[in-house]
Amino acid sequence: MPKTYKNPVYPYRRPPELDLSEIRHCPVVVVGAGPSGLTAAIDLAQQGIDSILLDDNNTVSVGSRAICFAKRTLEIMDRLGAAQPMLDKGVTWQHGRVFFQDREVYDFNLLPEEGHRVPAFINLQQYYLEEYLVDRAQELADRIDLRWLNRVTAVDSRPDHSVVTIATQDGDYRLSCDYLLVADGANSKIRDQLGLECKGQIFQDRFLIADVIMKADFPTERWFWFDPPFHPGQSVLLHKQPDNVWRIDFQLGWDADPEEEKKEENIRPRVQAMLGEEVEFELEWASVYTFRCRKMDDFIHQRVFFMGDAAHQVSPFGARGANGGAQGIDNLAWKLARVIKGQAPAALLETYNTERQHGAAENILNSTRATDFITPKSRVSRLFRDTTLELAEQYPFARSLVNSGRLSMPCRYDDSPLNGPDAEGMPLDLRPGSPAKDAPIRLEGSDAWLLNQIGNRFVLLLDGRVDTPEAEKLSADLEGLLDHQADLDLVIVGPTPHALTQLPRSVVIEDAEGLVAERYGLAPGASYLFRPDQHVTARWTEVSAEAVGAALGRALGTHLAPLSQIQGDRHATA
Repeated sequence: MPKTYKNPVYPYRRPPELDLSEIRHCPVVVVGAGPSGLTAAIDLAQQGIDSILLDDNNTVSVGSRAICFAKRTLEIMDRLGAAQPMLDKGVTWQHGRVFFQDREVYDFNLLPEEGHRVPAFINLQQYYLEEYLVDRAQELADRIDLRWLNRVTAVDSRPDHSVVTIATQDGDYRLSCDYLLVADGANSKIRDQLGLECKGQIFQDRFLIADVIMKADFPTERWFWFDPPFHPGQSVLLHKQPDNVWRIDFQLGWDADPEEEKKEENIRPRVQAMLGEEVEFELEWASVYTFRCRKMDDFIHQRVFFMGDAAHQVSPFGARGANGGAQGIDNLAWKLARVIKGQAPAALLETYNTERQHGAAENILNSTRATDFITPKSRVSRLFRDTTLELAEQYPFARSLVNSGRLSMPCRYDDSPLNGPDAEGMPLDLRPGSPAKDAPIRLEGSDAWLLNQIGNRFVLLLDGRVDTPEAEKLSADLEGLLDHQADLDLVIVGPTPHALTQLPRSVVIEDAEGLVAERYGLAPGASYLFRPDQHVTARWTEVSAEAVGAALGRALGTHLAPLSQIQGDRHATA
C-alpha cells in the first residue's frame, strides 16, 4: 500500500541508570509515549514537574487511528503549546450530513456561532498529533526525559511509591518514583501485571477502516449513511483527512472474517461501489476492528494512575476515545503538580478518579447508545431505527433521536467536591464544573483570545467596569489575597479604574466584541474562579477576597479526607 506519511524514527540513548549501582528515584514516571503519555508529560512540565517518559517503540503510530479532534481537545492542546501545527495541518469541519438509503435525511452544524479561536472539530491523523506532541516535548527537554526503546517489564506498586523495571538493548535497569502514570494502551500490560480489570461490553460487530488516497469533490463534512445502496443493510462513515486521505468506515457484521476483509482485493470493490467506477484511488491503510465500551472501576491503584485507553475504552462513533483521554489528563496534571509541590493535600488526587469516572461513564453511555442505534440487534430495534430515520427527514423532533455517534462534548463536573458557590442568574452552561468558553478580546492593543489568559494556574476573571470608589474597595480587598495566594492570577475585564490595574499578577483585557460579557453573563463586580484546567470552580455576582479564598481552598481539596482513608473506605466497600 502507498504511504503519504513517513514515520519519523527517534534515537535510542543509553540510560544513565545502567551505570549506577543504586536505584534512581524521581517524582513521576510516565509509561507510553502515545497521545495520552505525551500530553501528561507536557502538561506536568509546563507546571514545573519533571518526568521520565518511557516507550517501547521509537516512532509514532502506524495508520491514521484517531482522526477527529474536538474543540475542547484543541483548547487543551493550545494551553500546552501544541495546537497551532494541528490547526495548520488538520482539515477543519463543523457540518455533518446523515443519509438513509438513497437520500439525505438532514444536516447539522456543530458550532454555528462565531468568536472562537479553534473550530468545532478538525480531522488529523493520529501520527501527526503524536509527532507534534513529540516536538513539543523536545522543546521541554529540560523537564521531560523522553526515552525510546525502553520497555517496562515489571511494576512493584507500593503504598508510597512504585518501582519499575525497564529493558533496553543495553540491559535492564530500575527506577523508583513517587507517582507512576500508565498510558500503555487498551491492552495495558501494567494493568494486567497488577491484576486489575477493565470491565464492560464487547459489541458483536466488525468494522473495516479504509484510508484511501484520492482527489474527490466531497465537501469537508462528516457523512454518515444508514443502509446505503452501495453497502445495503449496513452503515458507512466518511471523513476527509489531510494529504487527500479519506477515512471510510464500513460496517461488516459479526460473521465477517477479519483477515479476509483486510485484503486489498476485498476492500477495493467496496470502496469502488461507494465512489463510482470512474473514481481512481489508492489504498493507504486498512484495519478491521471489534470495539469495546469498558472502563476500570478505579483509575488509581496506590501511587499508580491509569490514563487514556489503559483506563477506559469506547467505540469510535462520536470521537470520544482520544478526546476523552485528553480531558482526563487535563484533569489530573494540575492536581498532581500541586500535590508534588506541597500546595495541596494528597486527597486532591482522588478527585481525578471521582471526576473522570463520571467523564468515562458519560462517554461510554453515549458510545453504547450510538452503537445500539447503528447496529440494531433485533427486528424491533431495526424497525424503530428505520422509522426514526424516515421521520427525521421532515420532523425536527425525530432528528434528536437519530444517533450516528453523539459527537464528543466537554465534560461538566457538576457534582465535584471541588466546586464552590454558584450565583443565580448567570448562564447555566458555565456553572461550576463547566469548561470555560472562549471569546475574542483585546490585550495591550492587540487581538487576543480569552482562553489564552486562563489555564495552568488559578485565575479570577473579574468584571472591573465599576466606579472608582468600588474599584478602590475591591483593590484593597483583593490585594492581600493575591499576596497570599501565589498560584492565583487576576484577569480584569476593562476599562477599569486605576486602582484595580495596580494589583499584582493582574492583566486588563478589553471585551472586543462584547462576547465575554454576553457568554459569561457579566455585570460590574461579577467574577468567575477558574481551575488550572480552565474549568469554572465558583462564581459570584459580587466578589470578595474571603469568598475567593474559601473557594480556592475547596478547589485544592483542603476539605477532603486523607487519601489513604478515602482509598481504604472505597476498597472496604468494594
